[in-house]
Amino acid sequence: MCAGCGRLAVRGAKFKLESFSMFRRVLIANRGEIALRIMRACEEMGVETVCVYSTADKDAPYLKMADRAICIGPGPSKESYLNIARLIAAAEIADVDAIHPGYGFLSERPDFSAACRDCKIEFIGPSPEAMQKLGDKVDCKKTARANGVPVFAGSLEAIEDEEEAVRVANEIGYPVIIKAAAGGGGRGMKVCHNEATLRSMLRIASQEAQAAFGNGSVFIEKYLEQARHIEIQMLGDKHGNAVYLWERDCSLQRRHQKVIEEAPAPNIDRVKLEQVCKSAAKMIVSAAYSGAATCEFLLDNKGDFYMLEVNTRVQVEHPVTEMITGVDIVKMSILIAAGERLPFKQEDIKIRGHAIECRICAEDPQHNFRPSAGRIDRWEVPGGPGVRIDSHVVPGYVVPPNYDSMIGKLIVHADTREQALDRAARALREFHVGPIKTTIPLHQRLVENTDFRRGGVDIHYLERLLKSGI
Repeated sequence: MCAGCGRLAVRGAKFKLESFSMFRRVLIANRGEIALRIMRACEEMGVETVCVYSTADKDAPYLKMADRAICIGPGPSKESYLNIARLIAAAEIADVDAIHPGYGFLSERPDFSAACRDCKIEFIGPSPEAMQKLGDKVDCKKTARANGVPVFAGSLEAIEDEEEAVRVANEIGYPVIIKAAAGGGGRGMKVCHNEATLRSMLRIASQEAQAAFGNGSVFIEKYLEQARHIEIQMLGDKHGNAVYLWERDCSLQRRHQKVIEEAPAPNIDRVKLEQVCKSAAKMIVSAAYSGAATCEFLLDNKGDFYMLEVNTRVQVEHPVTEMITGVDIVKMSILIAAGERLPFKQEDIKIRGHAIECRICAEDPQHNFRPSAGRIDRWEVPGGPGVRIDSHVVPGYVVPPNYDSMIGKLIVHADTREQALDRAARALREFHVGPIKTTIPLHQRLVENTDFRRGGVDIHYLERLLKSGI
């Protein structure tokens, strides 16, 4: 967005923004690369930033870029980044207009959104009612069905006891998957191929969900042995408008955690895709949803879509969508929260080229992805046309052991998928980090992998590859 003319460019077209009151000061309730990403967006929009931090992050270099930094507690997340009372207190001390939750931590907690509203602080994301309707997987499935979005067969409500779980599984047939109703990321998720496994895993899944999300509710649905993971990026405003920014393929995963994402998805029926996109947009409008959202689907080998969930926040992999559409998703989420209407219509959203994102994690792939916390002395990042690095790391940065292991994202863009893969390979060869171990060597092998280059690998492909000794 141009601050001087108040216009937003999308792939060469310009859209006039209505007159509205922009936030004066925003608190960023997060850390690491997403905190820096939000900080940069705010600075370009002329908005002051307040960045919170735990004692584990007290020396993080990105804190110096904020207009103000406030310590909110010790290293453990529950005492800092997951502590609503401390975040609200920091927001009131700093006299902010709004809070941006980023992704992870409290970003999908309706009680955090509600606490912000109660304290007259704008939550940059959906209302607690919309978040509950789409963020809770049970409620979301009901809303999806009502709007023609395809979903899996499974329990209509949260599972109350073991016998109910067995009854549902027998009705839909094995294998089934147990899922946490209140969150994702693989936590509280268990695949069961028979009744014995289902009975043994049900309590474990509930306990994991309780620990991760403060909610032990789980549900059951049919499990696909082979499928691709396709997600659709949505934007909704406070005026009943919604658009989709097309899709991403996130099928290269390990233990339900994404490793590489790309947009658009290769080898996909785009007629079927567009039908699903339209039904997803209808669902977003029906839920009175405002902000960025991602509708996640599994695609079976027949080309049929089944919705998994809706992520009621900005996604880690949002940059690949930004690269192919020209829409700044972080800025748009801030504009929407401030009351701005979407400045474009669906027909204005065009796809240009291909983008690929590699999640760079401080892990050792040679030793079962063991976390590799510690000081980074060597940090040499790639550059050149079509190369983007989203990271908070600088030489001398110490990776703390307290949080997610991701230390950055490499995103590349090119005219074609083949060119994007070649560019990613070149960029990864230029990317040097040490002495800690990272997943860069794994990514180097993956972007050169014949099956991946062919396009359309399933969600279990990487785990099979790792077992074979890639």
